[in-house]
Amino acid sequence: MTRRLFWKIFFGFWVTFILIIEGVWLVFTLRDVPPRTYEIEQARLSAEAELAAAAQVLRLGGRPALDALLAEWPADHTRRLALLAAEAPRPDDEQAIARTAELPDGGRLLLVYDARPAPRQRPGPFDIPPPLLVLGTLGGLAFSAALAFYLTRPISRLREGFAVLAGGSFSARLAPRMGRRRDEIADLARDFDRMAERLEGLVALRDQLLHDVSHELRSPLARLQVAIGLARQNPERFDSVLDRIEEESRRIDTMVGELLNLARAEAGSPPGEDYFDLGSLLEAVVQDARFEAGPAGIEIALRIDEAASALVVEGDAELMRRALENVLRNAIRHAPEGSRVDVDLAHPGDGVAITVADQGKGVAPEDLDRMFEPFVRGAGAAAQGGFGLGLAIARRAIRSHGGTIAAVNRPEGGLEVRIELPVRSP
Repeated sequence: MTRRLFWKIFFGFWVTFILIIEGVWLVFTLRDVPPRTYEIEQARLSAEAELAAAAQVLRLGGRPALDALLAEWPADHTRRLALLAAEAPRPDDEQAIARTAELPDGGRLLLVYDARPAPRQRPGPFDIPPPLLVLGTLGGLAFSAALAFYLTRPISRLREGFAVLAGGSFSARLAPRMGRRRDEIADLARDFDRMAERLEGLVALRDQLLHDVSHELRSPLARLQVAIGLARQNPERFDSVLDRIEEESRRIDTMVGELLNLARAEAGSPPGEDYFDLGSLLEAVVQDARFEAGPAGIEIALRIDEAASALVVEGDAELMRRALENVLRNAIRHAPEGSRVDVDLAHPGDGVAITVADQGKGVAPEDLDRMFEPFVRGAGAAAQGGFGLGLAIARRAIRSHGGTIAAVNRPEGGLEVRIELPVRSP
């Protein structure tokens, strides 16, 4: 694997580190810093000593001796000393030191010495001291290498995880390999893990669905083959065998239709610009269900709150109608003859809730969540011609509208299915 990002970060931060040091050096070299207090005191002490020496030489040897002494002084120090007449006024400058010196012939002179500190000699912009240059080079290398490694190591692990995922293995997890990181890269690793878990679950559901579909289709297909064999062996029973073939074909057609509905609901087409009256839709579904429940003497009681009677909801009305029909038909299928199914529409808070409660035997607690999976059928569903797809279609349709669906056993007996939907008014 190429490490282009590593070297970009490495050299980028190293050069930046060197430029920062050079910038700081330029600031100190170009800035005019006034002399410090100790520098002023040191220059004044030196000036007093040299002035005293010049006065002593002038007193003992006169001007020739003073000229010989000044010839030995540095040129900068020589320019600082001035000889004036004794009657000359003393300078007002605090940085100037004045002293009266006597000559061998009895005359007097006034010695004035400039005690200002010598101006600093500014170094060039590239005259960086060697220790500072070594610190910048080695420290910048160490810092840049550590930073580049810290940033690119988790990215390399992410790349490895994506490679494993692309290879078809959905067991790759990156969050445990991030250590104690609490930054955006660690958040990205956790998002990767959630994505891998979601893909693993979807693939498992797909495999399970294919297994269930093949299992469910095997029985009617086997019966079709048996019917065809009987028709060939006994042509006199052709009419009855043809009825059996027609019945099995109808069952297969019904199953394929429900599978298509499941696929449509699974696609989860998001609600668009369509709006429908949820109360009117529920009334139409209940009216159709009453026609189906009439022969069994099952009563369907509908109650709609006044606050929910005029709700206009955004979504797919046909998909929602199919979901409500499947839930209501499931309740009718499991309700005893002569019992009642209660359907309520309420508007609690910002959402809407639909409950469908029957008076049947309920569902085993461990099956309350599984009953919304494809091809999971309750007791007696197979004998009544169910395939276990109705509630699965309902759950996917409800989820595509941003809602939830759940089932609980009623304390007085029976099952209650509760659907909660967000209200999106136009």
